[in-house]
Amino acid sequence: MKLRKLLCLIALLICSIMIGQTNAAHNPVVRVLTFNILHGATTKGDFNLDVLAKVIQDAKPDFVALQEVDFMTNRAKKYDLVTELGWRTKLVPLFGKAMSYDDGEYGEGILSKHTFINTRNVALPHSPQNEPRAALEVITMLPSGDTIAFVGTHLDHLKDATDRIAQTKHVNTTFSQNRYPTILAGDLNDVPGSIPISILEEVWNASYDENNIAPTYPSDHPAKKIDYVMFLPKDRWKILETKVIQDTVASDHCAYLVTLELLDKK
Repeated sequence: MKLRKLLCLIALLICSIMIGQTNAAHNPVVRVLTFNILHGATTKGDFNLDVLAKVIQDAKPDFVALQEVDFMTNRAKKYDLVTELGWRTKLVPLFGKAMSYDDGEYGEGILSKHTFINTRNVALPHSPQNEPRAALEVITMLPSGDTIAFVGTHLDHLKDATDRIAQTKHVNTTFSQNRYPTILAGDLNDVPGSIPISILEEVWNASYDENNIAPTYPSDHPAKKIDYVMFLPKDRWKILETKVIQDTVASDHCAYLVTLELLDKK
């Protein structure tokens, strides 16, 4: 009788472990790419959108944050770049204006495997003489039924960090209030340990390895990390893999790919 009870307990324990492994195996996995596309020009200056599209397609992302995106500008030959790239990659496109430029617009782009429940384009603070910046957000539902937010942004590029600091504080204030697990991706124009990145990391968990920081810029000889993927809440995401994608023709930035697992609520 005692042996039978023991065997039953062992069977229950095995079932419990298997159920836990099954649940873990079914946690949704999200592939996130951030890519500064140099307003559609390649480093050869030949405006080859197929080269950009190939970098994106080869990464097989669920979400892409695009920076330096032109909409109907003269320099981009009057193309709507994010829509063109969406068509080439079979991803859903969205453009968010940061400012008017060259008889068109300039700002952020998002490409997504999934349709949008809601979107918003958040203007970020900037000094009057400096370029406006924005953070573009989509709310979407994954095939698992989980709702998440994805935010793409491009912070100020000047050596003086005044605007970047103000922008990171605004990003923290705005998106830390989100109801859903949120991913932030983009060209943040500063290095790990800088004041702007440290401000973000008060709220967000960054995906880079502090002991082995992989640089992302410039693409021909990467020397510093300025392209990031971050997330919140910190206990809802697990980093599975990170990869710097170096294509010296597609852009002056490397693309940065991060694979994340969305964890169950504790």
